[in-house]
Amino acid sequence: MASHRRIPQHGPATLAGVTVLSAALATAAAALSAPPASADPAARPAAGRGAATARVDVLYEQAERATEKYDGADARTRKLRAEVADLQDRTARAQERVNRMRGRLGALAAAQYRAGGMDPALKLMLSERPDSYLEKASALDRLGRHQAGRLHELRAAQRSLEQQRRETAAKLAELEASREQVARHKKDVQHKLATAQRLLNALPRADREAWERSARSEGRAGAVPDPAGSVPSSGRAAAAVAAVRAAVGSPYAWGSAGPGAFDCSGLTQWAYHRAGVSLPRTSQAQRGAGHRVPLGRIRPGDLVIYRSDASHVGMYVGHGQVVHAPYPGARVRYDPVGMMPISAVTRP
Repeated sequence: MASHRRIPQHGPATLAGVTVLSAALATAAAALSAPPASADPAARPAAGRGAATARVDVLYEQAERATEKYDGADARTRKLRAEVADLQDRTARAQERVNRMRGRLGALAAAQYRAGGMDPALKLMLSERPDSYLEKASALDRLGRHQAGRLHELRAAQRSLEQQRRETAAKLAELEASREQVARHKKDVQHKLATAQRLLNALPRADREAWERSARSEGRAGAVPDPAGSVPSSGRAAAAVAAVRAAVGSPYAWGSAGPGAFDCSGLTQWAYHRAGVSLPRTSQAQRGAGHRVPLGRIRPGDLVIYRSDASHVGMYVGHGQVVHAPYPGARVRYDPVGMMPISAVTRP
């Protein structure tokens, strides 16, 4: 028969030991339930992973805004560069005209010198500032009609030359400021894209693949609309739609406007250029490049401008779909027209 022993009663020292043992057991249980330090990062809370992917989305959106600023500054720089070249050419022609006029007067002076002396009025005509002579009305009496006419022409030519030089200097300063803007926006884009890429690289592979599946629509069933759908508003719109369809699958590259890679506004600009229509470089400017139409009357070829700051653009191609260049790492693709908040629909 089994014997039942009475548990002996102990003093305070024994109770303290029991307390210590209980605490140790609780600590061990907590350690067993927590993931080891070397565990797969996939064991992190889902909220943390969601915050990381949300941050990536925000960074890509910010990078797109910075890209549009870069595109705008780059377009301004190209325009200013052309204007500076034109001004420099006009300044050079004005300088040549002044040189020719002074040369003719110099020949006249040489002839007078050989004849026994130079008319003081002619000396003033050959000075650096002949207008100072003309300011003295009484001195005009010493000039013949032909000499006075030449002097007036020279003064006008020199004034034109000075004006050209001032305009060229101002444009050169503007060009330098625009170049600095381009460099600043480029640095901003690169920083945001690099930060987004680091966040993506830090995600567990499964989370990264899940984000890519949710963010990309390549190969999505039913993504490609039926080309026999709604009718474009014009022949030019039809040509632009054909061009933008042909670009599907091309890589996104910020600051690019084709033909091998595109950012969002570069794609729409390129497609309409293929149709013989000139569009501005940025999505903000493209919002005003035509007339607005209600979303309910949208037709293929219309530009769909997204977000309140007009930082993204796609081209409607029918059947509720747009073609657009979404973000770095993605390719030109079809997506639903309502993929993000629409600020305007423009028909070039």
